[in-house]
Amino acid sequence: IVDVLDAAGASFVSVTQQFNTTTSMGRLTLNMLLSFAQFEREIAGERIRDKVAASKAKGMWMGGNVPLGYVAVDKKLIVNESEANDVRMIFRTYLEVRSVRQLRVMLDRHGIVSKRREGAGGTLAGGKRFSRGALYTLLQNPIYAGDIAHQGKVYPGQHERIVDDDLWRAVQDLLAHNRNERSLGVTAKAPSLLAGLVVDSDGQSMTATHANKRGKRYRYYVSKSLITKDEQAGPNAIRVPAGDLEMLVADQLHKFCSSRGMLAEVFDRLDLDARQIEYALSQVNANSFSLARWDRERISMVVKRVSVTQNGVTIDLDPAGLTSVLIDELIQVDRELQPISIAVDAQLGRAGKGKRIVVEKEGAGVDPALVQLLKDAWAMRLAVIALDANPDDGTAWTATYPARRIALIRLSYLAPKVVKIILAGQQPPNLSAKRLMALSKDLPYEWAEQSGYLGIQAV
Repeated sequence: IVDVLDAAGASFVSVTQQFNTTTSMGRLTLNMLLSFAQFEREIAGERIRDKVAASKAKGMWMGGNVPLGYVAVDKKLIVNESEANDVRMIFRTYLEVRSVRQLRVMLDRHGIVSKRREGAGGTLAGGKRFSRGALYTLLQNPIYAGDIAHQGKVYPGQHERIVDDDLWRAVQDLLAHNRNERSLGVTAKAPSLLAGLVVDSDGQSMTATHANKRGKRYRYYVSKSLITKDEQAGPNAIRVPAGDLEMLVADQLHKFCSSRGMLAEVFDRLDLDARQIEYALSQVNANSFSLARWDRERISMVVKRVSVTQNGVTIDLDPAGLTSVLIDELIQVDRELQPISIAVDAQLGRAGKGKRIVVEKEGAGVDPALVQLLKDAWAMRLAVIALDANPDDGTAWTATYPARRIALIRLSYLAPKVVKIILAGQQPPNLSAKRLMALSKDLPYEWAEQSGYLGIQAV
């Protein structure tokens, strides 16, 4: 607030307290009050988190949307026998069909839908077909085994269990077995995180494929009409590097989930009250969200669709799936919500000898490794100059491997424009120190050509 007032040339004068921001003492007083207010907010947040953690350790249910099979009475979970029978049927059917996809088909045939509930203002929610993500959440919800989960730990709950121990363990073992067989980013040689989720601007699916060249595997997402060599393939059919697209999506997810404002908007859609939203946000912070958390299973729960065009990428997120991934121990939510769309200006441009997805008007931030690489390049160049002046002093020259030595010398001749962009952190996200070293082999001598070669022409 103070910064906004200062930028507008306005001052703040308190009616109830003796200070104003036109004087140094007034600004000091205001800053002290703001500091204490921030301190009180943090203390309140810590107390709420400690209270919730202690209550869950005692097995208490701490609110949120009531799971299918229960009703909330005096802030306690009581079994709803009619819905509980549906829950048991879901668990048993999964053991029979051994696939969540087939389980969903069976539930649709029997007319079993998500829990119906009344939201704030009397609005009705739920009663919809189960999605695969919702079924995964249900099958892994420890509440049905009589437990309460919190921060990766499971405590005996105070509520009655719906699923007996043998059935619960059998389902968890089958889920783990199927997870391993799907090779979700761990055992797969070259996992395609977005398989089945990518479409082009015409709405046709883009298939994950690969090519091998000189022993190296290159992965792509390709419009179906290009794979089948359909004569009706339109001008919007496209092929994009899989690694670039996956990195772009994961980076946007990281930015989205690191924004309290955006997450608050998501949680607000889930019919949570202010206290539950604040607690949910504190849980996300406590979980130290990181990019490394994203694997194919989480991606499939969170991302509904990725649309790729010649000029951009649009990512549609499932609010309920995102919530389940981040704080699934807190609430169980319906899946029939409007997706959240993230639009990224990007284009398929040439970088080096291949094509890359280049994000427009968005840098990757200052990369310490890239900056250090430029320093090393100039240090090597100065060492060579010094060696010419004093042939007996060859320490810096001989201490570096020949291939790296040559690459560093080439990089010391980068265009000033390129160096300035890297130092400002405005280079494309896919331009890493390792990649810059690899591209140095064919680096153009002309400064005007280097920007396009490195894929930073749109920056």
